[in-house]
Amino acid sequence: MSASAVFILDVKGKPLISRNYKGDVAMSKIEHFMPLLVQREEEGALAPLLSHGEVHFLWIKHSNLYLVATTSKNANASLVYSFLYKTIEVFCEYFKELEEESIRDNFVIVYELLDELMDFGFPQTTDSKILQEYITQQSNKLETGKSRVPPTVTNAVSWRSEGIKYKKNEVFIDVIESVNLLVNANGSVLLSEIVGTIKLKVFLSGMPELRLGLNDRVLFELTGLSGGKNKSVELEDVKFHQCVRLSRFDNDRTISFIPPDGDFELMSYRLSTQAKGQFKKQSVANGVEIAVPVPSDADSPRFKTSVGSAKYVPERNVVIWSIKSFPGGKEYLMRAHFGLPSVEKEEVEGRPPIGVKFEIPYFTVSGIQVRYMKIIEKSGYQALPWVRYITQSGDYQLRTS
Repeated sequence: MSASAVFILDVKGKPLISRNYKGDVAMSKIEHFMPLLVQREEEGALAPLLSHGEVHFLWIKHSNLYLVATTSKNANASLVYSFLYKTIEVFCEYFKELEEESIRDNFVIVYELLDELMDFGFPQTTDSKILQEYITQQSNKLETGKSRVPPTVTNAVSWRSEGIKYKKNEVFIDVIESVNLLVNANGSVLLSEIVGTIKLKVFLSGMPELRLGLNDRVLFELTGLSGGKNKSVELEDVKFHQCVRLSRFDNDRTISFIPPDGDFELMSYRLSTQAKGQFKKQSVANGVEIAVPVPSDADSPRFKTSVGSAKYVPERNVVIWSIKSFPGGKEYLMRAHFGLPSVEKEEVEGRPPIGVKFEIPYFTVSGIQVRYMKIIEKSGYQALPWVRYITQSGDYQLRTS
């Protein structure tokens, strides 16, 4: 079972808007939510699910709002939370900022969206691109000519409309990896992981089926491609867009899908790996920014750098060393000189870690590769897939003490 009702409350717990989907839980029960939340918070026992008698409150906070779903049954909690987060995503795409004011200014549209997002307590149409085809912000009512619900709402493919046409059929694939790294003062790696996403920009006519091939280790082992020159990666915590046929992936690791139109995130993954500081000499890191913390009472800064530029940012208590282009295999040096009125103050403050930002185009740390992208459409047109690889810094910190 899913939600009985959904409420959007202000920061004090007052309902701004609500939708009763099943009628099996009295709407007045929401009055118990905020006192229960405050009580649990004071007790240090706050949880995402709160109960009052037979009524369960499943809630999340966003900005200055609480989104709360009520149920009296043994609901599928993960489904309810997924719905609440999807609701936030849809509202953000409609109103840019989701806060109390945007709810008050758009009551009619919010009600219309709540009616379409869920039906009798079960998630229905949650793709904002499809919703925007027939729920618009131009007027308080459905516009004439757009009041007909598009076939996607009743289709199995609810994320893509029929009849899409392009003169030039193309797919742009971005493989983006963020490196999270934490190194202690001795040079030992405390945390090292890669978080990757594959994003698509789709300009394809009709209802194409796409098949994406990666150098996935499990796939290589299934098909006998492992070993030799065939380098593969072992993906962890893989999450897919709803368009991917999960049963197909589970069976033979094929990533097969009918894509939404335009931009979307196809999948994300994670790899726990020992990071290596050396990247290939032909690779270049762009926009490198090294933030070196200094004591808050430092004065009279002077810098000397072998490349790039350095500046003192007193409001952040850091020296920022900026290097536009940092080729692989190179080593650069910065010298900084400060006056320090108090040596004791540094010991009291401690030493924050050095932070590093960068972006490396045409390169992935994991070695993931797009081996192929097959595009199959009944009209048989030819389409061009374009692939781009980018590695960037995530939470990248080097401790100094």
